Amino acid sequence: MPGYKAEKSKSRGRAEMSNSGGKKTRLVADKRSRPAKKTAAPKRAKTPSRRRPRKPRPPRRGGISGFFLAILRWIWRVIWGIGWRVGFIVAMIIGLATAYVYSTLPEATALLDGRSKGSVTLMDREGDVFAWRGDQFGGAVTADTVSRHLRNAVVATEDKRFYRHFGISPRGVASAIRINLREGRGPLQGHGGSTITQQTAKLLCLGVEYDKDQWKSERDYVQDCRRTTILRKAKEAIFALAMEAKYSKDQILSIYLNRAYFGGGAYGAEAAAERFFGKSATAVDASEGAMLAGVLTAPTRLAPTNDLKRSQDRAATILRLMYDQGYLTSDELRAAQANPATLSEAAQRQAGGYFADWVMDSGPDFFTRDTTEDVILRTTLDQRIQRAAEEAMDFIFENKVRDGSKAQAAIVVMSADGAVRAMVGGRETKVSGAFNRATQAKRQTGSSFKPFVYATALELGHSPNDTVVDEAYCLNIPGSGEWCPSNYDRRFHGRVTLTQALQESYNIPAVKVSESVGRDLVRKVASDFGIESDLAAGPALALGASESSLLEMTGAYAGILNGGSSVTPYGLIDLRLLGENEPLMGTTGGIGERVINEKAARELIYMMNKVVTSGTGQRAALPDREAAGKTGTTQAARDAWFLGFTADYVAGVWMGYDDNTPLTGVTGGGLPAEIWRETMIRVHEGVPPTPLPMAKVEPPRQAQPQPQPQQQPRRQPQRQRDRPIENILRQLLGID
Repeated sequence: MPGYKAEKSKSRGRAEMSNSGGKKTRLVADKRSRPAKKTAAPKRAKTPSRRRPRKPRPPRRGGISGFFLAILRWIWRVIWGIGWRVGFIVAMIIGLATAYVYSTLPEATALLDGRSKGSVTLMDREGDVFAWRGDQFGGAVTADTVSRHLRNAVVATEDKRFYRHFGISPRGVASAIRINLREGRGPLQGHGGSTITQQTAKLLCLGVEYDKDQWKSERDYVQDCRRTTILRKAKEAIFALAMEAKYSKDQILSIYLNRAYFGGGAYGAEAAAERFFGKSATAVDASEGAMLAGVLTAPTRLAPTNDLKRSQDRAATILRLMYDQGYLTSDELRAAQANPATLSEAAQRQAGGYFADWVMDSGPDFFTRDTTEDVILRTTLDQRIQRAAEEAMDFIFENKVRDGSKAQAAIVVMSADGAVRAMVGGRETKVSGAFNRATQAKRQTGSSFKPFVYATALELGHSPNDTVVDEAYCLNIPGSGEWCPSNYDRRFHGRVTLTQALQESYNIPAVKVSESVGRDLVRKVASDFGIESDLAAGPALALGASESSLLEMTGAYAGILNGGSSVTPYGLIDLRLLGENEPLMGTTGGIGERVINEKAARELIYMMNKVVTSGTGQRAALPDREAAGKTGTTQAARDAWFLGFTADYVAGVWMGYDDNTPLTGVTGGGLPAEIWRETMIRVHEGVPPTPLPMAKVEPPRQAQPQPQPQQQPRRQPQRQRDRPIENILRQLLGID
C-alpha cells in the first residue's frame, strides 16, 4: 500500500506538469477522511492589539433630559458646521481687504506731515518766539530720534502691548467694552480700546484725503474721521492690519508721533515740545515726556497752557505707569516726581495773545490764516512792555475796581513811529481769539478828541496863549434846532487861554474854536492823523461825538509826539517762509505825511503837558519824567479814555462796559489815568528820562480872571445869534 500511494502521487504530479503549458485546470483538493479527534493542544497567547480599547459608551439617558441633550448636541453640530465655513469666508474677505489696503499705502515718510494748512510762528522784536497760530508742526521726528522718555511714555499710556500685537488687541477691545458698560455708556462710547496702530489709522482718516467738494469744512472732515460705529471700527481694524503688514512698529509709532494733536495748536511731538517747553522733542526729560503723553487723552482739556496743575497731575500718573512697565528705575521715578515739568517762559506768559491776533488779522490771509506754508512773522512786540501793560491792568482791577464789576479796559503802547510794542484787549490778558477791545471796539472818544481841534488852530497860526471866552453859547443846527454845549462842571469860566481850555477840558471853548477854524478843517486834520472812522458832521465833532478805536487814537497821538506827521500803527516787521532767509514782505506801517508843522506840534505837546501837570490828567503824572496827554469822558460816562506820551512811548487806555452801560464814578482822569500811569511806570523801568519835545511858551502877562460862579443857562439869549458874524469870530478867538 505505501508503494501504491507513492506511485499514484508521482503519476498525478506528472499529469499536472504536462498541462502547465496549456489551459489551467481547476485544482480540487482530494476528498480526505476526517482525522480522528486528538487531544487539543494548548492555545498560544495572542499578541495584544495596537488599537486602544474602545471606551464604553455612557448609558443613554432616557426621558425628557435625554431628549433635550440630543437637541443641544444637534444644534451644536449645526452651528459648528456653519460656523467654521462662515469663519473661513470672513477670513478670506478680511485677507483680501487687507491686501487691497496694503497695496494703496504709500511710504511711511509720506505720512509724517498730514496738515492741510501751515503754521505761523510769531517772533518779537528781539527774535524770540512769543506766539503760535495755525497748525503748528515743528518738523518730522522718528521713534529712533525722539527722546526715549517720550517714546516710552506714549507706549506705556496708549498701548502697552504695542510691540506684541498684530495691529488690533481683542483683549483691549473687550476690556474697553466692559468699562463702558460698567460706567453706563454704550459699548462703543467712551473707551475705545484702540491700539496705537488703530489710532494712527484714524489719524490718517483710513486713507481718505480732505476734499472741499465733499465736506463743507475741514472741521466736518475731521469729525467724520472720528466717527465711532461698528462699520467704522471694522474698516479701522482692516487698515491697521494692512499697516502692520506694510510698516515696521517704529514706522507706525513715528507716524503717530508726528500726526497726533498735542493741544495748543501743536501737531506732532516736535511742535508740542517747542510750544510747551521751548526745546526739541529729542531733548525732553521724563517728566516732560510724561506730560506730553498725558495730553494725548484730551488735548484741549489737558494742555498745560490751559491748566498746568491738571497736566502735571496727569503726568505723575503716567510716570508711575512707566515705572510699573519697567521704563523707569526707582531713582528716575523719584527724580521726575520731584521736578514736574513746567512751561517755558513764552508758553507760561502766553504773551501777546491780543497782539498776535491783530497781526494775524492785519496780514495777508494767504500767509496768515489760510497759509499752506510754515511762515515766520517778525513783529514789533516788546515782551517786557507787554508784561508791564498786563501787570498794570491786573493791579488796577485788583486794587481799585470793586469785586464783581464787569467793566472792561484796553491798553495800547507804541513808539512814536507807530510800532506797536504792547496790546491788551481786555481784562483777561492770557487769551487767544477773544474780542479785542483795542482794535475791534468803536467807541465815542469824548474830550480825548480835543487835541485835534487845537492842533488845527495852532496850524493856522494861533498861539497857546490866545484866548477864548467861555460863556453861554448856542448854535442853530439845521434840521435839529438849537444846540447849546455845556461844560462838565455846568459853569462858565470867562476868558481863558487855549492852553487853559485844553488843560481843564472845557467844552464851550473847544466848540467855539472848532467853529472858528472850520469844522471841515478839524475833520481833515483828525483824519490825516489816522482816525479813519466816520467823523461827525455837526458841531459836536469837537467834543468827540465820533467813534474810533483805541488803536487809531493812540496812533493819532503818536503823530503829535513825532512832530506832526501821520502814523500808521503796525506790528509786522517782515514775513518769511520757514527755512528761508529772504523776507517775502516787510513793514506795512510807520510815519507818513506831515499833517501839522513841527512848531504847532511842539506847542500842542506843551498844552497837553499842562493837562498832566495841573489839569484833568494829574493822576497820570509820572514821578521821574515829563508826560503829556488828554482825558476823555463821553456822555453819561459810557466811555472813559486817557491817552498820552513821554518822549519815548505813546500809550492809550480805554475803559467801559461792552454793553454801553454807564460807568459809575469813573472819568477819563480817574481809573484810565491810573492804568496809564501804572503802565508807563513799568514801561520806563531802566529807561533814562528824556524831556518832551515841547515848545517853551511863556505864560500870558495878564492874570486870568477867576471862574464865574453863576450856573450855566440851558439856552443862549437870542441877542447872541443876532450879532454880526465878524464880531462872533473875533469873540471866538478872544480878539479884542
